[in-house]
Amino acid sequence: MNVRGLLSYLPIRRFREPPPVVAVLRLSGVISAGGQLRPTINIASVEPLIERAFKLSNLKAVALVINSPGGSPTQSELIGQRIRDLAEEHDVKVLAFCEDVAASGGYWLACAADEIFVRETSVVGSIGVISASFGFPDLLARHGVERRVHTSGEKKAMLDPFRPEKDEDVARLKDLQKQIHDCFIAYVRARRGGRLKGDDETLFSGEFWTGKKALELGLADALGEIRQVLRERYGEKVVIKKIDGAKPWWRRRLGLEGGAMLPGLDLRDAADGLLAAAEERALWARYGL
Repeated sequence: MNVRGLLSYLPIRRFREPPPVVAVLRLSGVISAGGQLRPTINIASVEPLIERAFKLSNLKAVALVINSPGGSPTQSELIGQRIRDLAEEHDVKVLAFCEDVAASGGYWLACAADEIFVRETSVVGSIGVISASFGFPDLLARHGVERRVHTSGEKKAMLDPFRPEKDEDVARLKDLQKQIHDCFIAYVRARRGGRLKGDDETLFSGEFWTGKKALELGLADALGEIRQVLRERYGEKVVIKKIDGAKPWWRRRLGLEGGAMLPGLDLRDAADGLLAAAEERALWARYGL
């Protein structure tokens, strides 16, 4: 018997095409360079996850699940740029799904996607720049404490909260904010293009809207829930692969979440953690959450 005849007796395996895969990356929380006590969204923490997402086999799309009131414009820009670089390198579509809030820097992240999906009750927008602080110019004098600040450079102590506010310092701050705002506007225009339907005065005023209104303004593309959208687009057999980051071992062992106090924690770190928590709470509170 020749080789061809022998092969005819061997069982024939049918190789099935693997199911489509969609990587799901959750971006939840305040966007900040971060600290040790409270987990935040920043390029250092999410870049490894973004890279893992784009390396999956038979990848059809990367889905971003966004729930963020914003924060650092620089971290937002770095994360958005990394997502776009990998999307173009791998020729993979990116979809954003906004949950409770995708505002300010959170909306910047959403714009890294090719399509943005929202819920009717999502809060979307806030394309602007904000700086908030407190002033205590009379507090020290009232308690007999003298403030001593020595600088090399006349603007080094600009907007010191323990000194009276100066008009020229406020003007300088507003100029910086305008430059950042212009970058934000340019990014939204570049990513959303002709889909934007509102006028500039409305869209870029810093106002925020529900998901339904965001659709009317062209800030989002459709209403949709992630599993429903992915199954409609890629079929019932689509594999939804969540890309999660491992928690630090000491948090896993002790069952601690961000902001928990540890025995022996430096008081300065504790104070920083409490201040960060208050700032984070204020960011979420702006959107009724």
